[in-house]
Amino acid sequence: MKPIRRQLLQAAGAAVAALGVNASSWGAEPNVAGSWKLVSAVSEELATGKKTALLGEHPKGYIIYTPQGRMMALVVRETRSPPKVDEDRINLHKYMYAYSGRYTVEGEKVVHHVDVSWNESWTGTDQVRFFKLEGDRLTITTAPQKNAITGIENISVFVWERER
Repeated sequence: MKPIRRQLLQAAGAAVAALGVNASSWGAEPNVAGSWKLVSAVSEELATGKKTALLGEHPKGYIIYTPQGRMMALVVRETRSPPKVDEDRINLHKYMYAYSGRYTVEGEKVVHHVDVSWNESWTGTDQVRFFKLEGDRLTITTAPQKNAITGIENISVFVWERER
């Protein structure tokens, strides 16, 4: 290797280390780093294959993966109104997801290491997700789990488009 090229590679490596970049997420192929807008969110019951739009036909939300290994997600039901009574507040909370933490990528698996969440039972947990990246479309599928609302074993599939 030519000395100049070696020096450039060493300088680039030092810059990455100085930034504290999480190498497992930064160098992962495919790379999920970026800002993604939610297109759809569907729950599929494992026993029956029945699919349900989790938060309506046109849910709203974003997921952001930084090159430094932090992620944040906010997903809400398609229709929301300012709360007037406690039942309204309960429904606003019931039909949303919001959390943040570090993340690591292992092949086609991304693990969200949750350190703050709208649902305190997620705080301190690892949320395992499987992903497929096709151009500017990111599909994230949860590991099998019980639906928090129905109690039925399912997977959830979230489709995102990269923001430009």
